[in-house]
Amino acid sequence: MKHKRAKIRIDRVIIFIIGVLIVSYICFMILKTLFKGVSNLVFNNDMYIASDTLQVSLYDMNYNEIDKINRGVKVTILKDKIINNDQEYYKINYQNVDYYVLANNLTKEEKDVVLEKEMYVRTSLTLYENLDSIKIKGLIKKGSKIEILDYDFLNEDGSVNMYKVKYNDDEGYVYGKYLVNDEEAALANYDEEGNYQIHKKRGDSWGGGDAANLDYYPYEKPKFENNVMPSEVRSLYMNAGVINNVDKYIDLAKKSGINAIVVDIKDNTSPAYPANAMKEYSPTNYDKAINSYDEYKNAIKKIKDAGLYAIGRITVFKDSYYSKDHPEDTIIDTATGNSYNHDGSYWPSAYNRDVWEFNVSLAIESVKEMGFNEIQFDYVRFPDRVGSLEDAGKISYNNTYKEDKAEAIQRFVMYACDEIHKYNAYVSIDVFGEAAHTYVTAYGQYWPAISNVADVISGMPYPDHFYKYEYGFETPVWTIPYDLLNLWGEDFVTKRQEEIPTPAIVRTWIQVYDTSKSPATHYDSSMVAKQISGLYDAGLTGGFMTWNGSSSLEKYNEVSSAFGKEY
Repeated sequence: MKHKRAKIRIDRVIIFIIGVLIVSYICFMILKTLFKGVSNLVFNNDMYIASDTLQVSLYDMNYNEIDKINRGVKVTILKDKIINNDQEYYKINYQNVDYYVLANNLTKEEKDVVLEKEMYVRTSLTLYENLDSIKIKGLIKKGSKIEILDYDFLNEDGSVNMYKVKYNDDEGYVYGKYLVNDEEAALANYDEEGNYQIHKKRGDSWGGGDAANLDYYPYEKPKFENNVMPSEVRSLYMNAGVINNVDKYIDLAKKSGINAIVVDIKDNTSPAYPANAMKEYSPTNYDKAINSYDEYKNAIKKIKDAGLYAIGRITVFKDSYYSKDHPEDTIIDTATGNSYNHDGSYWPSAYNRDVWEFNVSLAIESVKEMGFNEIQFDYVRFPDRVGSLEDAGKISYNNTYKEDKAEAIQRFVMYACDEIHKYNAYVSIDVFGEAAHTYVTAYGQYWPAISNVADVISGMPYPDHFYKYEYGFETPVWTIPYDLLNLWGEDFVTKRQEEIPTPAIVRTWIQVYDTSKSPATHYDSSMVAKQISGLYDAGLTGGFMTWNGSSSLEKYNEVSSAFGKEY
């Protein structure tokens, strides 16, 4: 009896186990049918889309191309390799849809998704020493072939942020957006049959460079969610010497319709605060700082706390203190071998990359430490009125890379934007009013080349800076500011803006000081308002900034009724 009972229990256990297995299998098949996508993710291998281009083709079950997928995306492999017409494919599942993908476009390792081994430079670019700093190693010119060694990360669209490259035995890092896959594309110019032909016809008339050599490819202009630029900026200018009086400027701004303030970070011989970048690159600037770190920081905080948009101004290639610290980086008087003195000031050469690094490093520090919404670079040019000295060989710019002046200026703007945008701040560039003419200026400013790259471009068409009867006016132009600035805006700026794919916002400096030119002219609120009206009626509605070198509160108050008007 005992053996019989034992046998019955064993049979029951076996039947129970078989039943459990049958039920489990049925449940598995139901789940697999109902949740095919989830089942695949759990039970199948994952791989990554790999390519030497941004996207890869997806094929349906009849091997017809039906879609694209970005490089770097993770997909689920459903079956081993399948051969069709001598091509190897994998069947994959992506977003709960089955596709075929060519086998050579898949990899097990995420870091191996970038397959390009060599690329070409579509616009001359900066070679960086490493990923973690803004240190410049050199320049690689348009059309050059470079070897790809590695990369840092992919953007969402499958593009590479920065490649590690090798060029002429030098290794370093470059931004992927400036590279293409073939030499023909690298040597081409954007919009070859369109506006590029306009620039191509504007050769080197004055020694500043050939417009045909500059870059007109579209540049993505950022919009930072945590840093919204006002659609129209109305700004006062404050020099470094009036920081301790910031409360009065804020009060004036609130009463008069001003929504922004431009504050000096570094003007020639007037560094505003002792920045670490000055300590590293230019000890004289550091030692000569007008305000303490805390005084300056507190002033900018007050501006921000008042709801005003804060713009930090830096003079770049006019810097006597940097020149004192680094005479080897300056424009040289060939007769003496010393720094060339231009109208009482010394100029670092715009060709020199150490000068670039200093000013951009200072800008980044000021954004991070002080909270500026925007960095405005002034004196982004070579000295003016030196053509005869150049022709006579009396000055040397130490032009290491054999660049046109305008090439160096545009490349500095590209470098500045690339680095400062990482910190969610905008970049604006000041230019002479003349830069909006149809030629490259002798000092290297060419409106389309700068506007195409920068976020904001700020012309300085101060009426008393024009010739007395400029543009054929029969009346001294500084006495008719509406007519002058309206013509300048319509006939020059607007047309230059239309010649490029990604023009900057135009925000213009206006004259807020009296002129002693004959006839001497008092710039009251009416004259200030006429400047603004002339610009706005020409379509330049991005705003204005008040230029008064002494930042005179008395003058600002006198003309303040012009600031808040509807134009």
